[in-house]
Amino acid sequence: MGKSAAVWDQRSELEIARDWNGIEQVMLRVPRGASARVSLHGGQVISWKNERGEELLFTSSKAIFKPPKAMRGGIPICFPQFGNCGSLEQHGFARNKVWSVDDDPPTLHPNDSNGKVFVDLLLKPMEDDLKFWPHCFEFRLRVSLSMDGDLTLISRIRNINGKPFSFSIAYHTYFSVSDISEVRVEGLETLDYLDNLCQKERFTEQGDAITFESEVDRIYLGTPNVVAVLDHEKKRTFVIRKGGLPDMVVWNPWEKKSKSMLDLGDDEYKQMLCVDAAAIERPITLKPGEEWTGRLEISAVPSSYCSDHFDHHLLGVM
Repeated sequence: MGKSAAVWDQRSELEIARDWNGIEQVMLRVPRGASARVSLHGGQVISWKNERGEELLFTSSKAIFKPPKAMRGGIPICFPQFGNCGSLEQHGFARNKVWSVDDDPPTLHPNDSNGKVFVDLLLKPMEDDLKFWPHCFEFRLRVSLSMDGDLTLISRIRNINGKPFSFSIAYHTYFSVSDISEVRVEGLETLDYLDNLCQKERFTEQGDAITFESEVDRIYLGTPNVVAVLDHEKKRTFVIRKGGLPDMVVWNPWEKKSKSMLDLGDDEYKQMLCVDAAAIERPITLKPGEEWTGRLEISAVPSSYCSDHFDHHLLGVM
């Protein structure tokens, strides 16, 4: 855990508490009022609020807060498998494990520390885990909050095995939106995608932007490093910047599927949209001793600002 600005009082920015299951949660705060809360169950960001205290991530009113079930909402980490395209449980095991606070992590670039409050988490396989996925790894996760309230997740996965292994990963981000019918995603137009509603058949996006009128479950391929989610009613735009994660999942279950999900309210699909930075189509392979780094940074800005600046300022490569 850490902070970098010497004038800050670290104790006021980092709090550790326990939820009703006894699992630790870390609260990050910056002086302007933005905050984030991270549960050690799954290494999952479960809250991200702006300086006005508005919640920016969706959590289902029927979410189950009891391990080993992953909570529906926030930002679950799907590793080492996405979906059910493998031998493991849906979306892999990382989101169902209890992580630890990493008090002495390998250093990151100063830009990933300066002017930010952060916590470093660590996941290593237990002996029982090796029965299902027989690979030794270290998964280090830094969750940080900038002075402006931008949320960043940096993953470092190292192979400490004697042989190579491959994995998929996704930051399964549940954005809170006013009304899904008033939301559009920009930056994925003209790209190919795999449609999970059509047995992963490959299509090409034809629209100027992605809008929502029914269930959507797609994996966009070869995506740019910056994508925007525009919420017209709230006049808010989420700007998603990513690195090391070539794919992007776009998912909303819509009405019929929502009613079949025990941990999602029947109409809650209207207030959520998942847009996940991911590496799925081509799994990442690590040789013994190799490390992979992936990062996600999300900002919430007024849509008027974004429309004026998106093309010029936000489309730079990370």
